[in-house]
Order: sequence, then structure tokens, then C-alpha cells
Amino acid sequence: MKIHLLPGILVSLALVACAAASNGQSPADRWEPAIAAFEEADQEAFPPEDGILFIGSSSIRGWRSLERDFPEYEVINRGFGGSWVSDCTYFIDRIVVPYSPKVIVFYAGENDVNGGTAPEVVSANFERFVRESREKLGDIHIAFISMKPSPSRWHLVDAKREGNALIREFTETDPNLSYIDVFEPMLGAEGTPREELFIGDELHMNETGYALWTEIVGEHLEEIEAPKK
Repeated sequence: MKIHLLPGILVSLALVACAAASNGQSPADRWEPAIAAFEEADQEAFPPEDGILFIGSSSIRGWRSLERDFPEYEVINRGFGGSWVSDCTYFIDRIVVPYSPKVIVFYAGENDVNGGTAPEVVSANFERFVRESREKLGDIHIAFISMKPSPSRWHLVDAKREGNALIREFTETDPNLSYIDVFEPMLGAEGTPREELFIGDELHMNETGYALWTEIVGEHLEEIEAPKK
């Protein structure tokens, strides 16, 4: 059964989730060193405008081969590990707006669910990210990579499936939103996570995992006709 919450309730829940994400710290306190490092890198070599911005948590931060994997695109990696959906929105003026990207590829939500955030709140927070991005950048295309089935967090599979379904449903309401399914391709024949895709912590991906993501995301960028170099 799908639960429909009033907007005011969703906002309140989202604020609670944001506070819990930082363990008592504000996003500014928790993430300032990472965000400042991005800004320092920008001062040395500012990324080209109209590129593809990859933003989100450690699965984006750890995508060290991003430029090699997508040589035909101008790609920018602004992942900061451990971040929640609301953190990406909090820093939107510093690590999204300055690049004027044509496409945003977004991965976050897994940490939110692991921290106890309800799937509908994860979806509502992603909707807020979309809304604020659109207010500042116009009708930009935003693609959401589904929360992945990490073996170490398999006990959260139902919440992840629900969150993914809600976000997928939301993306289907707008032609400039899209959903990239990595969840199902990362499952084996028995319907459990393919452990060969992960490093020893059973949370983060290895080269094989990123190779799979490269294939899936690359096909999606072709489908949405993402701008090439």
C-alpha cells in the first residue's frame, strides 16, 4: 500500500532527516572541507560549462575513472562520500550552479535510508533538489541513478526498492527527468547482489562494478542525447 503524506508533513520529515544526516552537525560544518576542496580545484582549472555534472555520495566520489570512461563528454565529478540527498541541495549554489551543466547525473539516497530516513522522504528531498536546480538553471535534464543493492545493506532492500519506485514514478512526470536503473542489473540469478561488483566492505564498488555502471549510464546518456564535446 502506498502512503501519501501531506506536503507539510513531508517537509517536517525532511528537516528531521537532514538533521539526522549530520549527526548533530550542520551540512556546512560536516562538509566544508570537501566543498572548499572543489572550489580550490575550480580556481586552478574551472570545468567547461554545458557539461555533465555527476553529483552525490561515495559511489560518485569513488568513480575515479569517470573522465576515462566517458571521453566523449565533458564530465565533472562532485561526489562527496557519506552525503545525503539534502546535502547536495544545501550546497547547490557552490557545486552545481557555477558549472551551468546541461545534464546532472545524481546518485544519493542510500546513506539516507541507512540512517533511517523513510523512502517517501528520500523521494521528497530529491524532488526538492530538482526544484531548486530548475529555479537556478532552467529546465535542466536530471537523471537519477537508482540506489544500488549493496550486500552490506541488503537488510534495507525493501526500503531501497520503495524509494527507487517513488523516484522513478516522479521522473516519469517530466520529459527532462529520467531514471537510470542499476539496481536490477547488479543482482544475480538468485535475486541477490552480485558480490563480484563490490570491494571487501561490500558497500563500495570495484572496477567491475564501475564498468557495469559505465555501460548502463553511457547508454542512458545516448538515449537522452546528452551534449558531447
